[in-house]
Amino acid sequence: MPGQPEDHTARRLLMVSTNYAPEQAGIGPYATQIAEHWAALPGTEVHVLAGLPHYPAWRLDPAYRRVWRTEERHNGVRVHRRRHTVPPRQTAVRRALFEASVLTHGLLAPPRTGRPDAVFAQLPSLAGGVLGARLARRHGVPFVPVVQDLMGAAAAQSGISGGDRAAAAAAAVERRVLRSAALVGVIHRTFVERVAAMGVPRDRVRLVPNWSHVAAPRRPRAATREGLGWSPRRTVLLHSGNMGLKQGLEVLVETARRDPELLVVLMGDGNQRERLHELAAGLPNVDFLPPADQADFPEVLAAADVLAVTQRASVLDMSVPSKLTSYFAAGRPVVASVADGGGTAEEVRRSGAGVVVPAEDPGALLAAVHALAADPERAAALGAVGPVYAERELGRAAGLARHTALLDEALAHHQGPRRAGA
Repeated sequence: MPGQPEDHTARRLLMVSTNYAPEQAGIGPYATQIAEHWAALPGTEVHVLAGLPHYPAWRLDPAYRRVWRTEERHNGVRVHRRRHTVPPRQTAVRRALFEASVLTHGLLAPPRTGRPDAVFAQLPSLAGGVLGARLARRHGVPFVPVVQDLMGAAAAQSGISGGDRAAAAAAAVERRVLRSAALVGVIHRTFVERVAAMGVPRDRVRLVPNWSHVAAPRRPRAATREGLGWSPRRTVLLHSGNMGLKQGLEVLVETARRDPELLVVLMGDGNQRERLHELAAGLPNVDFLPPADQADFPEVLAAADVLAVTQRASVLDMSVPSKLTSYFAAGRPVVASVADGGGTAEEVRRSGAGVVVPAEDPGALLAAVHALAADPERAAALGAVGPVYAERELGRAAGLARHTALLDEALAHHQGPRRAGA
């Protein structure tokens, strides 16, 4: 009868995460670093059931164009990939088909791992949550989802066609998945009450915040700005990350329209990039950049004067965008154009590294940027707080340790009754 010692020996772990390396944005980097951290523990074998790389562009990585299913090995982790649809535009129907394809292929061709000792899953992927719960139940092992976001709320606030119906269906599935868990990890304390309201006892919810997964900038800002063609006398407002409906990036285009001297840079990819290009037609002070390479990413962030995080006014999001951890590490002031009371607004205020303005209000956003440009000392002070906060609250070692503690606790709880009845 297999046992489960607490010293990380003879463990086999399975993580279900639709997103995984080489994806560099969103959930992928966190799933990758957790899996590789566990794989480095003595006697630990780690498997990941993942999708094909497609995020944030929502375009399939050309290297996987002909891949149906495959097993890869990366830094000690065995990655089992399964093909799925990749909708170029988000609608409720297309998102449902995406989730259905992930679920169907995962059920038809589960990874051949042997019996795992625990199953983790990264939410908001509904399919990933269902797959993780089913695999854990099949093997009689603890299931531990980590809530990065809740798809039910995201669907209701996304603005996509059919969002309300999709939200109700997603919330019902999320409720069943979370109730089946041995423990539930949440990345921000604003999720605790929402998860508890879904029927999960509070004593089974654990806080496991994300961390800054990028290195601190090292090159002189002036050299990076020169390489990017940014004048040292011009204020640069930069947004990095996914260009989706939820982000409401139109506010940045309108902000640029109101001040021709301000350079607005949109760096990244997503299903709204083409539309944003159309909106910015004729505006020479809006610049689009592809996602930066991992080595260059922190340097580009640090070269900007102000870093922007935006959301649509209808989005009262309890999650915290992963870009914030990178923004803090970059050492530049943050302006958050988001709904008050959400996780993003709370995190920016808690960090002390930026300011919050009303969502979808280009006048308020522009005023905040002008105020920072006019007061370099205040801008520098806000920027200096970010790396300190990131190191103290969002350190990688501490974040990985919390996930390992979550694993240890789930395994210990699972062993207890078995040992007592032995």
